[in-house]
Amino acid sequence: MNVQLFIPCFVDQLFPETAFNMVKVLEKLGCNVMYNAEQTCCGQPAYNAGYQDECRTVATKFVKDFKTFDYIVAPSGSCTGFVRNYYGKLFDNSAAHNDVKLLKKNLFEFTEFLTDVLHVTDLGATLNGVATYHDACGALRECHIKEGPRKLLEKVKGLELKEMNDCEVCCGFGGTFAVKFEPISMGMGEQKVHNAVNSGADYLISTDLSCLMHLDGYIRKHGTNIKVMHIADVLASGW
Repeated sequence: MNVQLFIPCFVDQLFPETAFNMVKVLEKLGCNVMYNAEQTCCGQPAYNAGYQDECRTVATKFVKDFKTFDYIVAPSGSCTGFVRNYYGKLFDNSAAHNDVKLLKKNLFEFTEFLTDVLHVTDLGATLNGVATYHDACGALRECHIKEGPRKLLEKVKGLELKEMNDCEVCCGFGGTFAVKFEPISMGMGEQKVHNAVNSGADYLISTDLSCLMHLDGYIRKHGTNIKVMHIADVLASGW
């Protein structure tokens, strides 16, 4: 099975090890993994800021870069959800309409690809400790991903999964929201971290590094005793 990697901007620039761990997992499962080095942003930041024309320019390149019949897999529910749910509006009645339909059909968030396409839940991973899972807005609300990541984490040897209060509530990042409304954003992040700590977890895990980056900022500033991990890093542990 051929798999094209879509690596979002912040993963590429700040958390490349997560991308490498995703490759490690996919190759273990027999996938032929490829990466188009010409890829750039999907356009979500510009769209959310109200710059639709500029977003369309970036998105047009994205559609061309991922014009393929292969599966496309990304370690982000947020970027995956944006392409799926908003590219249709951006390219409605355009020459790229059919290419966008193909792109949306082939694009999957990482955990979704594992559970829904490959039908795998046990990767042979090992991580000792207690974990809690944060439902990132992009994964939950844009991609309707809920049970899959939990099934994957339940199979990790040595890891006990505990639900925290308000696991589906936004962490407060929201892209530019964290900049425009910093006090509200930090308050929401504080609440999320406290709920995670109160669950007794050693690890706060999610599908989206944008959320985890925001939460880790609060954790580091206040010296809170919990570690954030992307689920790809968890699934690549211990083997």
